Amino acid sequence: MIDDRAKAPAATERTPAPSAADDHYRVMVVDDSSVVRGIITKSLEADPAIRVVASCPNGAVAVRMLPSTPVDVIVLDIEMPEMDGMTALPRLLEISPGVKIIMVSSLTRRNAEISLRALSLGAADYLPKPATGLGSADQFRLELVTKVKAYAARAPRGRQVRPTTVPSAAQPARTQAPARPVVLRKAAIDRPSVIAIGSSTGGPQALAEVLKSIGPGVTQPIVITQHMPPTFTAILAEHMTRYAGRNAAEAVDGELLQPGRIYVAPGGFHMVMEPGASGTVVRLSDAPPENSCRPAVDPMLRSLSAIYRQKLLVVILTGMGYDGLKGAKVAVEAGAALIAQDQASSVVWGMPGAVAQAGICNAVLPLSEIGKAIGRIARGEAL
Repeated sequence: MIDDRAKAPAATERTPAPSAADDHYRVMVVDDSSVVRGIITKSLEADPAIRVVASCPNGAVAVRMLPSTPVDVIVLDIEMPEMDGMTALPRLLEISPGVKIIMVSSLTRRNAEISLRALSLGAADYLPKPATGLGSADQFRLELVTKVKAYAARAPRGRQVRPTTVPSAAQPARTQAPARPVVLRKAAIDRPSVIAIGSSTGGPQALAEVLKSIGPGVTQPIVITQHMPPTFTAILAEHMTRYAGRNAAEAVDGELLQPGRIYVAPGGFHMVMEPGASGTVVRLSDAPPENSCRPAVDPMLRSLSAIYRQKLLVVILTGMGYDGLKGAKVAVEAGAALIAQDQASSVVWGMPGAVAQAGICNAVLPLSEIGKAIGRIARGEAL
């Protein structure tokens, strides 16, 4: 990890402010390392839709600058002198309630815990810094640009800028607008024996809302693949245990699926299932990434559909790319039911949009209705 705190300037660096007619997505970068700020700025401004309008060495400078520097997205480091990211976060949101803040930190358990806690305090997303530094971290830079554009498009001012595509590591650049009307699949839905959920960008917040609202009486195991790096998935599961009212943990290779429990695919491993003498066995695989992801949703769904067929309920939540589409097609052909999050409530309508536009969904619902729908189906009631 790059550390040049001694070289961080005392004053704010900034590019010339754009005119009122400027249609770029406007970003503030806050990090105590001038090298990191420079790399992030260069990476963002390589995209013609983005302009970095402020570069700040700590949270205190960002708080002072924000009232006079309207921005759509703030890229905010966690560990900084004078005022760290967690101290600055609520103050920045108080100044500009509509701004989208992406937390960036080194990949440690402490910072992963802080990043996920920041989501509950109003941050939009997080991005771990690669341990090898940012200079050659192509995946980090691609994900950073992708997330900045996705969130900027949802910021109050960002909704008024020109339409733009959102590139993804999991798919070629393309517009988020639906290419064709959503046609629902009319088919009977069986009471499931297992519930499978796939999510990516915006997923931690979406999962929290869904799992909180499923309601009592749902005893089926819930298996979740959320695109996340190692360390983050373990902490995500710990948070789920607190807010979902049921035990959640990273999946362990060889364990059996148990009623009422939540299993989260560990970062860096695909989570798949296989039949065993005493029940369904969890297997963790370090097979190559699928859709540029590991864990990926597709292998989870393929393995579940082979075991449960029409006794499987699949839910695809907000996320970039189209991971989950191929697996969902296999699951639906085997008889599974499928729910996707709608475009209006998705941070990015990539993954749910892909299955919705494929015509294989039983329902496409706002996030606020998905947990209740899962609860009804799990109890054997009508959708």
